Amino acid sequence: MRRLLALAVTGVLLVLAGCTGTAASDRPLVVVTTNILGDVVSHLVGDDVEVLTLMRPGADPHSFEISAAEAARLRSADLLVANGLGLEEGLQQHLDAAASEGVRTFVAGDAVTVLPYTSTDAGGADDPHFWTDPARMIAVVDALTPVLGELGGPAVAEHAAAYRAELEDLDAAMTAAFAAIPAERRALVTNHHVFGYLADRFGFRLIGAVIPGGTTLAAPSASDLADLVAAIDEAGVPTIFAESSSPDRLVRALADEADRRVEVTELFTESLTDASGDAPDYLTMMRVNTERIARGLSP
Repeated sequence: MRRLLALAVTGVLLVLAGCTGTAASDRPLVVVTTNILGDVVSHLVGDDVEVLTLMRPGADPHSFEISAAEAARLRSADLLVANGLGLEEGLQQHLDAAASEGVRTFVAGDAVTVLPYTSTDAGGADDPHFWTDPARMIAVVDALTPVLGELGGPAVAEHAAAYRAELEDLDAAMTAAFAAIPAERRALVTNHHVFGYLADRFGFRLIGAVIPGGTTLAAPSASDLADLVAAIDEAGVPTIFAESSSPDRLVRALADEADRRVEVTELFTESLTDASGDAPDYLTMMRVNTERIARGLSP
């Protein structure tokens, strides 16, 4: 009877551990804030390191929240990888708590040459959307590889070399696609200020964004929208780009206010999709965006 009771108790404990996700793992744990960086980290470490990505597919990186269980795992991680530069606004208290408890943190924004927002209403704040320039993502990979190598061993360097080559191919493809767009048509309008690095790298003009400032948590005024409509008409913008992680209702209303036909095209700029979507990983997201931008702005 005692043996049966012991086996029953053991079985219950195993079930509880499985249900709560607290079962022990021999692999080091890397917690990543955004799903874009989560995808990159997963490519670098392979199966030798556990990667927990906090941001769900399709979420807004400025405002997403995490559960108490995820916050606890964040504080017990071997490494925390964050975007930085003020991107993870809704998560900052948890990042600060983890750092204060001694969790080693890698901030991707520290590895790149940072640009300020071009929008004057952002007050000169740093622009966190560096991943729209693949050359800057290469810089992040180069800085992150030795840090991850301490957890995942020599295989990380092999994975990183292969992934770096894919990033270089992406960079070449984007350069060729955007070079084919006439200079006078390289004018970008979106619903949020996200294209500063892409514009700087590939020679685009940023006409404006529906949401003012450097966050998706702000709201445009009537005069903001009127000024943007006038700028769109003056620049002859043929297509406005709406981000998948933000509602495009205002963007479509803006297009309707223009004096000529203006198309609205969806891009995946701040979040990946799930596996069934058009942007399940960073490389695919960038190639899809490149094709849609080139199609939307070409004559």
